[in-house]
Amino acid sequence: MNTFKNKAHSVIFAGALFFVSSCLLTGCDTIKTEAKYPENRDGKQYDSDIYEKQAGIFSSDGGILGNRKKNEGASAIGVNSFLWRATLDTVSFMPLASADPFGGVILTDWYTDTQKPNERIKINAFVMGRELRADGIRVRTFRQVKKGNTWNDAQNSEETARKLEDAVLSRARELRIAHLAK
Repeated sequence: MNTFKNKAHSVIFAGALFFVSSCLLTGCDTIKTEAKYPENRDGKQYDSDIYEKQAGIFSSDGGILGNRKKNEGASAIGVNSFLWRATLDTVSFMPLASADPFGGVILTDWYTDTQKPNERIKINAFVMGRELRADGIRVRTFRQVKKGNTWNDAQNSEETARKLEDAVLSRARELRIAHLAK
């Protein structure tokens, strides 16, 4: 019986200690202080400018890594925006499975041409960097042929991937020229 009383007292003491410490910690939250807002150079407070996005090292408006003078076509995405948009335009006839603008990966789902119902293709496109270069895009194509009710992997031509890369580069060039003409 004496052991039970000691355990009960220990539990009550621990509960009381927890209650007092949480009251003290919660009380810190209720201290009244005036909020300090950033001031501009004239000593006046900003109205809503504190909520606007500021330039960072990755931003396209003056950051070290996002400086448009150094990386033409760089934007808030992690890869060259002209190559990214050109790749999306080029594969737009296919259903998209996944698109990661920060990693530069575009994966399509299987596409079946109406003229070839027993054949389907899939494309994985990789935008390789932030610069508009000929080696900035890699395309991998996959092809399957239907035999009976099952799809089987088939021989794939590297020329198809090369033609898609060329189409992406041509479209990226068009987008860049249109951008410079503005």
